[in-house]
Parts: sequence; structure tokens; C-alpha cells
Amino acid sequence: MTGRTRRLTTAQALIAFLAHQYTACDGVNHRLIAATWGIFGHGNVAGIGQALLESGPEAMPFHQGRNEQAMVHAAVGYARQSGRLSAHAVTTSIGPGATNLVTGAALATVNHLPVLLLPGDIFATRPADPVLQQLEVPYAGDVSVNDCLRPVSRYFDRVTRPEALIPAALNAMGVLADPANTGAVTLALPQDVQAEAYDWPEEFFRERVWPVRAPAVDLDELAWAARELTEARRPLVVVGGGVRHARAQQELDAFARSTGIPVASTQAGKGALDHDHPQDVGGIGHTGTAAADALARAADVVLGVGTRWTDFTTASATLFQNPAVRFINLNIRPADALKMGGRQLTGDARAGLAALREALAGHRVPAEYEAECARLKGEWERRVEAAYAPASETARPTQAQVLGVLDTLVTGDDILINAAGSLPGDLHQLWRTRSRDQYHVEYGYSCMGYEIPAAIGVALAAPGRPVWALVGDGTYLMNPTEIVTAVQENIPIKVVILNNHGYASIGGLSQAVGGERFGTAYRFRGADGACDGAPLPVDLAANAASLGMRVRRAETVRDLREALAWARSQDVPTCVYAETETPDTVSGPPPAQAWWDVPVAETATRQPAVTAREEYERHVTARRRHL
Repeated sequence: MTGRTRRLTTAQALIAFLAHQYTACDGVNHRLIAATWGIFGHGNVAGIGQALLESGPEAMPFHQGRNEQAMVHAAVGYARQSGRLSAHAVTTSIGPGATNLVTGAALATVNHLPVLLLPGDIFATRPADPVLQQLEVPYAGDVSVNDCLRPVSRYFDRVTRPEALIPAALNAMGVLADPANTGAVTLALPQDVQAEAYDWPEEFFRERVWPVRAPAVDLDELAWAARELTEARRPLVVVGGGVRHARAQQELDAFARSTGIPVASTQAGKGALDHDHPQDVGGIGHTGTAAADALARAADVVLGVGTRWTDFTTASATLFQNPAVRFINLNIRPADALKMGGRQLTGDARAGLAALREALAGHRVPAEYEAECARLKGEWERRVEAAYAPASETARPTQAQVLGVLDTLVTGDDILINAAGSLPGDLHQLWRTRSRDQYHVEYGYSCMGYEIPAAIGVALAAPGRPVWALVGDGTYLMNPTEIVTAVQENIPIKVVILNNHGYASIGGLSQAVGGERFGTAYRFRGADGACDGAPLPVDLAANAASLGMRVRRAETVRDLREALAWARSQDVPTCVYAETETPDTVSGPPPAQAWWDVPVAETATRQPAVTAREEYERHVTARRRHL
């Protein structure tokens, strides 16, 4: 080779390369790969493990994980809190260490959040075949378990020669920094190639800055969208996670205030406007507010900004009932801009909203429509107050009342994290967001077990801010392992465990679709063999304490108030444990304001399923295709 070179192993070269990659946004550079998470086995200990040791913590900080899936969740939490401008890498061994990455990778890709996965792989040179933990595929000698990561990765490459790392690494960085295409990126690293030396060109290790694109919208598309919104009598804005990713909250605020158009939010978009913003009407869809859903049913023009239009948002295509409704989709991803039969407004959300505001200068929705929005917003706020209000300070709290108590304690500094169970619905309907990044609910993949490791990642990205992981008992039992990581590194996350003795959310859904809560309760078997006996004597508070957390138990609303205030004041990992009311009353908020399509058995002998099917057929007639 010509020019200066540096002799390193492939793993050493990769770590040295990653230490010099940056993103650029608004004139500021951010380190693209800020740290690496790892669990070591024979597939990566002598390669990536040795390289991390040799590089030192200044070049590449290292975090020790306990579960591979959880490490990805922590990395995703970090990336989201960092505005997708900075990410983490995750290294594992081959075999189960690698396949444990799949769920986390799917979550990252579904949510368009960057994470770099570095699983070990089987020998490229095949000195022995099979090796430990190798999956033998009779029809393909070049397949390993890492191929499971292909469909859940935005970019995948297997680096079978040292020199192949150069294009693979550059391509990986390009995808991680691409706001329209980011997600999980996988570089599968055969264990022999990791340790193989090569003379690398010094140019490979130079500092590279990857601009985060913010493309402007097409002027013809903009003119058409402005005309549609000007002519609308009942327009509605629906914001998704793209508003947050584009750092477009300020432009959204200005657009809404200048036009008076009400703004509803998906789970990912909630918090783009503070709860007391005059145009904010709350969450939309199956878990939305009555205000937002009523406005959606009658809307004549809907501007979707950074949303994927999932079934929860559209109430399984039953929400937008105005026969003349038209959709405009401002989205950086052309595929998402086409959804709902919408007219594309392809581009960056921040740039697009600024351009729209300028194009609509002087225009405002009719005064009577503004008054209607304010009335609906006020009516829903009174329902929130009723759900939050405890009957007594000495009573056991409902889940909604737990949120109500927390609501009295937090400020805009606090960050709430949740992903699955009945809590996302309660939070989407009831939570009063106080800052642009307070509401962190992962509902693209709705992955149980996300909350605790994600809280660690968020705390690493936002040191000094109170970070709350809200989990039910089902979610806690899925993935409590990273509590040990939080204790090891003294990351002061605050875990709130709500014990309702089972999968309460799915229990309620099961009841609604004729499943009679089968297989959803955490109870001993009763006399008839069903799991409907006494609750299991599982002590989750003791478990959290055994993993190193400081724990407070709360039996009443008063206890809860004191315990949450105590947890917020601590600078070490803490846990508040509370048993909530029975599954029948676990939520306490108003019922769903819009439908969600979960097919019900078409034939059944048990009456609950027969009744549920009749209800299903009534709802499904409201579905429409927006063309």
C-alpha cells in the first residue's frame, strides 16, 4: 500500500475509526458513537474486548451490560435523548449473545433511532466447522445466526476480511446519521477477523463529520398545502416523533399560535407542545383524548407532521370520518409522506413548518372553531382531574392516581419513560407534559422490558435530571437486570413498580375480545385448574433491593406521595413499589375514545366471545380506506 499506514487488528481499527466520527447539526458537532456497551464471550473478548481495553476510556467509554437486549434498549434511550445526533455501539459474542440483539434492533429500527450493533460471528476462515454456538444451515455455508438481524437492520454487513471494514464502516456511519433512514446498523464481525492484523491507511482514522440533512420542501408542494389549509374550515395537525427528531418544537409552537390550528399528538409526538399550550388538544387515536378524537372525526384537512400513521393513531382506519377529509403529510421519509392517501410534503419538519407558517401569514382558523377546541380541551382537563383525584389519602391508589401524585411533584426537568402495558394508554390520555423531552414512551414497538435500561441511557445523555422508569410487574419481571448496571455506575434512575398481579393491559383486552382474561393473571391455580387463585407471593420490592437499589414501599396514596418525593431527592438508584387496585380498576381514566382492531373469533361457543364478535362487527363497518 502507498502512503502512511498503521498496523492494527480489525477490532482495534474499528474502535479507532469510531472515536473520530461526528455528526453536525445547527453548527455544532456531536460525537456519533459516544460509548460502547458490551458483554464478552469467546466471540468478541479477544477482538473488540481487547481493542476497547487498548484504546482506553477516553477514546471509547465502555459500559458493562447484563443482558444483550437491554444494552440495545439503553443505547436507544441514549440516542433518543440525544436527538439522534449521538449514539452508542453494542458488542456481543456469537450465538445467544448475538440473537438477543434482535428485539432491541427491531425496536430501534421501528422507531428510527440509531444504534450500532457489533455481534461476533463464526470464523471466516473456518478452521473447524462447526464451532461453539454455530448454527449449521444445510443449504448455505455462509449463514450464521447474525442473519436474523438483517430484516431488523437499516444496514447489515458481514466483515469477512480486514480491508472490507473500510467501506462497511463508512456505509454504517452514513446510515446512522441519515434522518430518513436511521435505525439499527449491524456489522457482523467474525471472531478470527476481529483479531487479524492489517496495515490500515491513516486516512481511515481522520476526523469525519457527517451532516444531518434537513431538506427543504418542494415549493409547488408547499403552495398546494398552504392553499388546502387556507380553505379548510376544520383543519387539524397530528404530530409524531419526527417533530422531536427534527427539533421542530419551536416552529410547531409558532405555527400553531399564528394559525390557531389545533394540534393532536401520537405517542411519539406527545410533548412537542406543553400540555397548557392553547392549541394542544392531547393524544389522538385509540389512547387519545376525547377532544382530539372529536376534532379528528370532523376534520376536513389533516396535516400530519413526522408521523407514520399507525393503527393506534388512526383507530384502525375508523377515526377520520369526514367524507371529504384530505391529508397532507410533512415527512422526511417519502414512504411515510404517502400514507393515508395523502399529498406529499417531503422534507424536514422544522424547515417545512417554518415555510408553511410563512405561506399562511395572516391566516387564522374561524373563531368559532377555536372556541370549540378550547371547550373540548377544558372538558377533557376536568376528566383528567377526576381520574387523578384520590378518594382518600389512606386508600390504595389506582394507576391513574399514581400518575396524579407524580404530576404534583415533577417539573420540566423530569423525564418519564414507559413502553408497554396499560401505562402507555393512561399516559397518552392523562399526562401533562411540561417540557419538550419529558415524555418518553416507546410505542412504536411497545417492548416490555425497555423502560429500566432506557432510563439508564437517558440518564447518561441528560446527567443531573430526574429520570423515571414507570413499569408494571409484568414488565419488571421481563428485564430487571440492568438495575445492577445502574447501581454499578451510580446512575440515579428512579424506578416505579406498580404491581397489579399480572398482565393487566392484555387482561383487559382479553376481556373485551372474548378471551375472559385467560392466561393473564399472576395467580396460583384454583380448584378448576385455572390460574385464578390467590396472588403469587412475589416480592418485587425485595428483588429490587437485592439488586442494590434503595427501595420504599407505598401502601396508600399518602405513602406514595412521600415515597415519590423521597425518590426524586435521591442521587442514587431508587425504587418505589406500590400495589395498585385490582385489574378491573387498574387504570381509572376514561375509557378508550376510539376503536382498535383486534380480530375476534368468528365462531365460538362461549357467550363472551359471541358478544365480543357482535361488537367487533359493529365497529368494523366504520373502517374506511383513505385514497
